[in-house]
Amino acid sequence: MGSVPGAFLQTLLVLSAQSWGAALAGSPYHCEEPLVSTLPSSSFSSSSELSSSHSPSFARLNRRDGAGGWTPLVSNKNQWLQIDLGERVEVTAVATQGGYGSSDWVTSYILMFSDSGRNWKQYRREDSISGFLGNANADSVVQHRLRPPLEARYLRFLPVAWNPDSRIGMRVEAYGCAHRSEVIDFDGESSLLYRFIQNTRSPGTDIISLKFKTLQSDGILFHRDGRNGNCITLELVKGKLILFINSGNATQPSPPGQGGLALGSLLDDGHWHTVRLECSGRGLNLTVDRHSRPIWAPAELCHADLDPEISFGGILAPGKPMVFPRKNFRGCLENINFNGEDVIGLAKQQGPQILVTGTVAFACANPQTVPATFLSAQSHLALPGSPGADAASVSFQFRTWNRAGLLLSWGTRPGSGGFFLALQDGRLHVGPRASPGQAQSGARTGVGLNDGQWHSVSVTSTWGHLSVMVDDDVASTVHTTVPVGVHPGDAYHFGGCPAHGSGSDCSRSLGPLGGFQGCLRLISIDGQEVDLISVQQGAVGNFSDLLIDTCGILDRCLPNYCEHEGTCSQTWTAFHCDCSSTGYTGATCHRSLYEPSCEAYKHLGHASGFYNIDPDGSGPLKPFQAFCNMTDVPWTVLQHNGSALTRVKGASLENPHRAVFQYTASAEQLLASVDRARHCQQELELHCRRSRLQDPRDGTALSWWAGRANETHTYWGGSFPGAHQCACGLERDCLDPQYGCNCDADRDEWTSDVGVLSHREHLPVTQIVITDADRPGSEAAYKLGPLQCQGDGSFWNSASFHTEASYLHFPTFHGELSADVSFFFKTTASSGVFLENLGITDFISLELRSPAEVAFSFDVGNGPCELTVQSPTPLSDNRWHLVRAERNVKEALLQVDLLPPSTRQAPEDGHRLLQLNSQLFVGGTAARQRGFLGCIRALQVNGRTLDLEGRAKVTPGVEPGCPGHCSTYGHLCLHGGQCRERHQGFSCDCELSAYTGPFCSSEISAYFGTGSSVTYNFQEYHSPSTNASSHAASFQGETTLTQETIAFSFRTVQAPSLLLYVDSFYKEYLSVILAKNGSLQIRYKLDTHQDPDVVNLNFRNMADGKLYHVNISREDGVVFVEVNQKTWRQVSLSSGTAFRAIKSLVLGRILEPGGHVDAETARAGARGFSGCLSALQFQRVAPLKAALLPGRSGRASVRGPVARSSCGAGEDAARERTHARAEYPGPVDEGEPIAGETRGDSAVIGGVIAVVMFFLLCLAAIAVRLYQQRNLYTPKEAPPESHGTNEAVLRRELSVQNAARGTQKEHFV
Repeated sequence: MGSVPGAFLQTLLVLSAQSWGAALAGSPYHCEEPLVSTLPSSSFSSSSELSSSHSPSFARLNRRDGAGGWTPLVSNKNQWLQIDLGERVEVTAVATQGGYGSSDWVTSYILMFSDSGRNWKQYRREDSISGFLGNANADSVVQHRLRPPLEARYLRFLPVAWNPDSRIGMRVEAYGCAHRSEVIDFDGESSLLYRFIQNTRSPGTDIISLKFKTLQSDGILFHRDGRNGNCITLELVKGKLILFINSGNATQPSPPGQGGLALGSLLDDGHWHTVRLECSGRGLNLTVDRHSRPIWAPAELCHADLDPEISFGGILAPGKPMVFPRKNFRGCLENINFNGEDVIGLAKQQGPQILVTGTVAFACANPQTVPATFLSAQSHLALPGSPGADAASVSFQFRTWNRAGLLLSWGTRPGSGGFFLALQDGRLHVGPRASPGQAQSGARTGVGLNDGQWHSVSVTSTWGHLSVMVDDDVASTVHTTVPVGVHPGDAYHFGGCPAHGSGSDCSRSLGPLGGFQGCLRLISIDGQEVDLISVQQGAVGNFSDLLIDTCGILDRCLPNYCEHEGTCSQTWTAFHCDCSSTGYTGATCHRSLYEPSCEAYKHLGHASGFYNIDPDGSGPLKPFQAFCNMTDVPWTVLQHNGSALTRVKGASLENPHRAVFQYTASAEQLLASVDRARHCQQELELHCRRSRLQDPRDGTALSWWAGRANETHTYWGGSFPGAHQCACGLERDCLDPQYGCNCDADRDEWTSDVGVLSHREHLPVTQIVITDADRPGSEAAYKLGPLQCQGDGSFWNSASFHTEASYLHFPTFHGELSADVSFFFKTTASSGVFLENLGITDFISLELRSPAEVAFSFDVGNGPCELTVQSPTPLSDNRWHLVRAERNVKEALLQVDLLPPSTRQAPEDGHRLLQLNSQLFVGGTAARQRGFLGCIRALQVNGRTLDLEGRAKVTPGVEPGCPGHCSTYGHLCLHGGQCRERHQGFSCDCELSAYTGPFCSSEISAYFGTGSSVTYNFQEYHSPSTNASSHAASFQGETTLTQETIAFSFRTVQAPSLLLYVDSFYKEYLSVILAKNGSLQIRYKLDTHQDPDVVNLNFRNMADGKLYHVNISREDGVVFVEVNQKTWRQVSLSSGTAFRAIKSLVLGRILEPGGHVDAETARAGARGFSGCLSALQFQRVAPLKAALLPGRSGRASVRGPVARSSCGAGEDAARERTHARAEYPGPVDEGEPIAGETRGDSAVIGGVIAVVMFFLLCLAAIAVRLYQQRNLYTPKEAPPESHGTNEAVLRRELSVQNAARGTQKEHFV
């Protein structure tokens, strides 16, 4: 992998990694000297050797001495080769070979390092990769650069895999250079104070850098005090570094755990860690090892408010009356540097700038602790007890992330009883071992013991009695009884059950509880510390699946791969993300739960309402709430905090009135939404009385507004940028033609400039400033409407690919740790590549593999991985299909439409970084083969929409846009609505439907008052005559029906009632009535010489105020009636099959019944209908729609109180709600309403309210007009009103004055 330094460096930047010196950046400094070839033989050691000719001293690279390399006695994973480099050096690379002239080689290995030859640490790349690829033969050299380099004295190579047909064989080399090291050792009671001269003229940036190592979890690394309680403290707290910043009159730094910036983890491991703190003004940046975090201090801390002294190892404040209850640091600091000054060098020279308290040493002690790592639930360590003792005791320390696991069992001989010690839910559970099938008993102590910290356990046993203490806390001690005696000579079993002997009994007694995974150290039995090195050498006890002399614990939540503020938790082998309350989902909280726009919600079939919008999908912007008005092209409506009409008085240039508008979305969210929209606008009302917008003398702006970037604008609603005027100025109809705005006329009466701002690049309005309202009689008022954006250009951004060799290219896809791609496609081709991006070895690809299969392939260094989704029906059907693909450090996912997704888990310790360097090819490949034929739309990569149309305009073989959407979205047009193609999208034509709205889903309902009637004339005639035949001859285009369909809903409490009546010029008719008993009757009279046929549904009284849905259909002489989709009746007619020359349809009262109508119909027609009629459709005619909607047909007439209403809405009517997308795309269930909802009551109550409101509005209009007329002739001065006066009062003033002057024109664009 040495050929990809640039890509790896870029990846480190993504990880916020701090450069580890010049080796990363390819600096000219040379640190590649061979370190092993010149070492003496005594510097080499190993776990074993096959013979003296295979000893470790023969393991030098390219040497042929002895048998040509090192080979252990037994080839297994417990073998190692160790090299003592003589002193601590910087190692930048390692290389391996197999045994010379043999078939012995290692195919993969682990590299470990140490300062002391104890407490080894694994070297890891990418924070996860611990293994190195080895050799494929005995002679070739495989070299690996170490990024970052390591500093150590000892190296240890641990073979993991080798030639399966032979043995382990190794020759090795390490490359690097000498490491400069100045160290100081603190004993936990000492500290060092460094004083310096503060450069106040050019403060620049203060930089503190050092390295530290310790086995203690708490302690202060450095502290810098200041005036007024200001200070900075960097402290180790529970193995993490916390940067505490105090600002104010505090007497001491905030206590641990309260605030501060936390970085790093498990830093008490006895290994060196790098720290760097940069401080410039209020900006600080803390780097620990390779991870950086910026922080913004509440005040200037680096120079002006901090003293020119720094205390290391503790808080040393000579002459200051302060006591700091904090732990001093115990361990070693190396190469302390402040702004280029070597602090330890000054201390060694006993310079006057240094004050040391306590005892320090300028050499680093290396405590000899030997931990052991239990790698799996099967890891096991057996240690003998002390025979002959009257009592037994065992103590140890452990650390783990797992909530459960068997730590210790004792007394495993059959019939011996014994006890167990285990973690359960992060607590320590101790008790007697139960027989198979028997419930566990015992006691519990401790809490949260799976936090990755070292915890101590002490167990003592006298015959039949146990006591357990945790973390040396006497209060944590618990006691329990072991019913069968524990023999002191019994073996202690740490970890899982033993693999042989009584292991099966142990497993049965402990049930599902697995073995402990984690680290143990300082094991003592009966007061004697166990030498784990002797265990490793086989001299004491036995073990399996253990790594001795190292603690391999990892903090898998550092760095935190959980995105969008997801919460990371972990076990020994994996991390998990809690995405609840984030608005995102997936293994790393990467996928948004919400759609990017109202347009996207509309095409899932959703109605108007409040929705959560996420305009950049998986990008950094959080979702926000907006109202979606689902018209043909949906509107996104975003409110702000200043929607009321606001009056301004007393404002001047020296004391301007400034209104700052805060929207329901952040500035970044607003910008993303506006950029996606096709059109945005915002209405702005300005009302002025002796308040000008600009100074007539020099044109200086006296009022202005600010746009999205707080830039100033002086054009107003209805105008355009740079015009410095209002809409009336453009149309040349201002009140005073010499000015460009009505307000500039400077009149003593109210004038108005009202219009719409629609220059999208300037929206939204963020401020309005008014300065000319301080003259006598001068005042102004304004009202800013919500930001309204229409459509979503990204949703319809598409390209059509016509040849297999054509493609679009975009910059390299950067998705190192997480990558997602989503798009729509439609095609008639059987296969083709959607997109492809290549690296040196890594790649990512999406393609249509076959007519019914989509494949997602990638490689991040772990070998090619492929996911496929099979569709039960062909995808090459020329309809839009949605593809979503995601790859992150936890999993990969592929989904097509609503089909079950295909997922693949990523290896926990595999490569994680996707490193690409070619262009991103869309619709084809770099080889111009297997290209896609068809359309791709709404291509989004990691939350960023790619402009397919823009690139297609300049690319041969590709055209912008793609027609044909009704084949996919036509099903959204309901109730007979017809799908119509649009350039971008589709619309539903509801002309022939009884419904309206963007999906023809909003029913037209009306409340009929007493005596009201709606008449719809099918045809007109011009020569009335008493002769029926002359009637038939007098109209053109006679309409004769042999079949018809009727659908409507109603509710009423009146019986009898006439619901519907259809008449004919031949005195034939159809009536639908409620009889006196409330039963529904359909009466057909298709023969004037016979009585009408009656279809009677008398199953219940339907005049009960409930809503009923009725469907009637006739074909020739057969009538089918259905009520509420469950009660139905089929009847054959005897009066005829043709309904000739239909004339009109009447709803409610029949105004001219005629003598040919039967008595029941006449009685019902005379009373008419009082109640609710809804969604009435007769054939292709919608009479209520024709009568009630604006621009209604001249065929419909209304008599009496008939008012449009929502009375026909059922219990499940759509209401305004907040909508979230399901984890995968598609319609979702609607949740609880966001705001108060209106629920339909009975038709009678609703209708009465509607009629009463109608009359009240009429009376109010008359009263207002009379009031206005009175004020025209009785002017009087209103009392002065302050800013914020009730909007209604101001509106009244404006409306009175407009009435006096006549209606003032308003302008919109």
